[in-house]
Amino acid sequence: MNKLATLPLPPTEHIDVLIVGAGISGVGAAHHLSTECPEKSYVILENKPSFGGTWVQHTYPGIRSDSDMYTFGYKHKPWTGQPVAGAGAILEYLQEVIADDQIDEHIRYQHQVMTASWSSTDQYWTVKANNKESGEEVHFRASFLWMCQGYYRHEKGYTPEWEGMADFKGSIIHPQTWPQDLDYTDKKVVVIGSGATAATLIPSMADKCSHITMLQRSPTYFMASENRNELADQLRELDVPETWVHEIVRRSLLKQSRDIISLSKYKPEILKEELLKGARRHLGNDFDMSHFTPAYRPWQQRLAYVPDGDLFKCIKSGKASMVTDHIERFTEQGILTKSGELLEADIIVTATGFNMSITGDIAIDVDGSPVDLGETFTYRGLMFSGVPNMSFMFGYLRTPWTMRVDLVSEFVCRLLNHMDSNASSVCTPTLRGQDRDMDVRPFIDFEDISSGWLQRHIHLMPKQGGNVPWGFSGDYFLEKDELPAVSLDENSLVYEFRSAQKMA
Repeated sequence: MNKLATLPLPPTEHIDVLIVGAGISGVGAAHHLSTECPEKSYVILENKPSFGGTWVQHTYPGIRSDSDMYTFGYKHKPWTGQPVAGAGAILEYLQEVIADDQIDEHIRYQHQVMTASWSSTDQYWTVKANNKESGEEVHFRASFLWMCQGYYRHEKGYTPEWEGMADFKGSIIHPQTWPQDLDYTDKKVVVIGSGATAATLIPSMADKCSHITMLQRSPTYFMASENRNELADQLRELDVPETWVHEIVRRSLLKQSRDIISLSKYKPEILKEELLKGARRHLGNDFDMSHFTPAYRPWQQRLAYVPDGDLFKCIKSGKASMVTDHIERFTEQGILTKSGELLEADIIVTATGFNMSITGDIAIDVDGSPVDLGETFTYRGLMFSGVPNMSFMFGYLRTPWTMRVDLVSEFVCRLLNHMDSNASSVCTPTLRGQDRDMDVRPFIDFEDISSGWLQRHIHLMPKQGGNVPWGFSGDYFLEKDELPAVSLDENSLVYEFRSAQKMA
């Protein structure tokens, strides 16, 4: 007799909805389930020992939001702090959301999801996870699977391979896995990169370093302004309730965002000059503005926010410097640039982005056939063609991520309630006959957004099709009206009804 066959199977827990991830997306999804589908049972599986996702993974100096918290926060939960907030304040905010809806009762921490398998016969997902505390494998059966684990691999950030890296005598650090015991007091530091992470690190480290240098291959547009919201301050002086303050300021900021996006598309030179003017106010007219003048138009890559102009101020003070060049190689002493300059360093920080992971490295199959999401079509940017009862959360790139968390959550809850009302147990986005020869495009239009992390990993993402509903606009101002109006009986959504046995 095979002894393995006699071993007891891990206990299996049955729930209506299984959410993967307890970050901004997963907590937002849980709030909507609690309020819009209160009869649904749900569990959140979180790989880490705490909620927060990005905000617990990243612990580098100064970690903060790179967009305002009135729109990054949830629409149901007023934000009362500064527009740009640090990780600690964001985690406190999330803790309040979790407490308000008793979400903590549903979260299983230290659970690493390994596989998710759909059975058409049984009409449920079997999800296998590793309980990292006990070392045991645990199983869950869920009618609906909601992927909210984020879009990048948390364990390791993206660092290009440069010649001579092994020769460098100092430390090479990626911000995503920042050592808590790193002492950079009186050290020479070079930060490779020019995005929001580099712009946060440099002013946060500058006072302790002997000197810190931003080494960028190409410039980035930065928007500098005070870390306060004048409208919010005025409304609070008038004793306007915080729920009103949140909604009014949110709408005002969204209008400003829409105006900036429109300028970037139709009058990019005007927006470019305004952004450079903001930098000059802090840097002075004699500063070489080529370091802040990209070759692309504003918003083709993320427009990074610099609260109170802190990055510009530390450059102006001489504590930090800018170098725009390519890397020739690493040396024992630091980095040799293509132009021949040696940038001496004790510590090199590679703020060079992340590795995308659409499914959190979870092996997904439907009836035993592995699912390659890169071969599917996206249904409205929130489900996949041919994959039953599964949604995923992918936010906006120009508008704060959380704006889409609310919209997608409302759609999914509406879908779950619709399935209950028509006694169906399965919903599968399905290509129709007229979709077989439709135009095929990448998930993101690179003419609008050209970020390197997207270009490196676009093959992992579902495709867009030329026919509705196989697309993702990435535009909040379109989706806020379109998604709530979608008919859940459109013929691209194929339902299967519960058998008499299942209904009983």
